[in-house]
Amino acid sequence: MSFFAILCALLIEQVRPLGYHNPVYAGVLDWTRWISRNFDAGKPQHGWVAWSLAVLVPTFAALGIHWLLILTLGLPFAVLWNIALLYVTLGFRQFSHHFTGIRDALEEGDEPLARSLLAHWQHIDAANLPRSEIVRHVIEHSVIAAHRHVFGVLAWFSILAAIGLGPAGAVFYRMSEFVARYWSSQGASALQPASSHVQDASRRAWGLIDWLPARITALGFAVVGSFEEAIDCWRNDADRFPNENDGVILAATSGALNVRLGGGVLRSEAVADPLQQAQAGDSVFSTLPPDSGSTPGREPEPGHLRSVVGLVWRSVVMWLVLLALLTLARLLG
Repeated sequence: MSFFAILCALLIEQVRPLGYHNPVYAGVLDWTRWISRNFDAGKPQHGWVAWSLAVLVPTFAALGIHWLLILTLGLPFAVLWNIALLYVTLGFRQFSHHFTGIRDALEEGDEPLARSLLAHWQHIDAANLPRSEIVRHVIEHSVIAAHRHVFGVLAWFSILAAIGLGPAGAVFYRMSEFVARYWSSQGASALQPASSHVQDASRRAWGLIDWLPARITALGFAVVGSFEEAIDCWRNDADRFPNENDGVILAATSGALNVRLGGGVLRSEAVADPLQQAQAGDSVFSTLPPDSGSTPGREPEPGHLRSVVGLVWRSVVMWLVLLALLTLARLLG
């Protein structure tokens, strides 16, 4: 059932991607704001209370509906519910239009447009970036976005679905990522600032939740890329990046593609539209302290962007084949 739900969700998302302004993103944003407004009183214990309500209530609601459908209408309707939740939590098209636009601009030699698109996507100041740095930032942000919107969701969905928890894993992972990112961005907000306790709780929880998926993603990139180089870079260069989990993924990507990653962190800019906080691709790179150098490898070039696409899709196919084999073995066993 899990393999079928994942495959259908990916196919539907490729044909009809979820639009930018949609009730799901708006609902998640309103829910997170309501929790922050009513449960963030600025005390240490309120951080975990707010995080638990923001993340666990939607997670258990998804699980409850899953089991209600099984008990009342039958398994086929539960599968449809799984597909629907995966459709809104998993998918490349939630961020790939940014990547495609920048890649096309670089291939046409329009570097000002590429800088503008990168700045719009990540809300950073990219005005003075040279060509190689544009490519580097696009690779880094795209790989992390692919992890958070595809591989991380796949990992948590598959693990919890295997023990009978249905789509709870997908909702749990995406809500954890969103509240950590949104509350961190709201730390300096004048309208509804998030307290340091809420920010700290969400960041710590996200670090633990993403620990295993990040290493699964890195392993997948190593298997479908240059394995020895990816593992070597993972072991020796992951700590060059400010975020431990992201560093593992980026180091493995660097080795798998033999491309230099890591470098200066760009200055962040204000986000005018709150719904952009619910969009794919927003990352914490621009708010982190300076890095400790770059990984070894070739200078980033536009051609590496196509290599990244190939690496990600090969990894997707590999995990789908693995899930299909596990599903078949379970049916036959």
